[in-house]
Amino acid sequence: MKSHTIIPMSFGTVFRTDDDIREVLKSIYNSLQDVLKQMAGKFEFGVKVTWDRDQIVEELKRDDEEIHRFHIELTKKHLQSTYFARMQLGRMIDKALGDRSADFVRQIYEALRPVCVASRDNKAIGDKMIMNAAFLIQREREQEFDAAVNRIAKKFGDRLNFKYTGPWPPYNFVNIRLKLERGTAN
Repeated sequence: MKSHTIIPMSFGTVFRTDDDIREVLKSIYNSLQDVLKQMAGKFEFGVKVTWDRDQIVEELKRDDEEIHRFHIELTKKHLQSTYFARMQLGRMIDKALGDRSADFVRQIYEALRPVCVASRDNKAIGDKMIMNAAFLIQREREQEFDAAVNRIAKKFGDRLNFKYTGPWPPYNFVNIRLKLERGTAN
């Protein structure tokens, strides 16, 4: 990858023979030329961001005026608090978590977009992950991107955990589909 552009095929793509590889390359040659030109000198990096949901909920109970007040009222009533009041607090917290998550993700993208060619948002996995993204980076801007990731991670401190991986071939930015022909048994 340091000196050549890698064809980003699906993980697990296996060919039986060298002739099979040649046939596939011939059949997708024109598309492949375009893809290789567009991806020349570019890498993909992954950025996954997680948080301690309980820590953020505690922040909300402390810092969000409406949630704080409602939580105090429920605490004062102890066992008298109704199921519906607890449900209402839960909905308020869920909405605030969604808003806070969206704000954090927006700030991260704003910090990283100036140093990347493109970005792609992938589905977050689980309730701790708030961001699962891929970034397409010019080879010569790799250190600049790395510094930007470190700056934004430092800004959030221990509130967010960043998992930064790569470089990878640009899997999330190229879609090469192979139609496999299956032989028939005689």
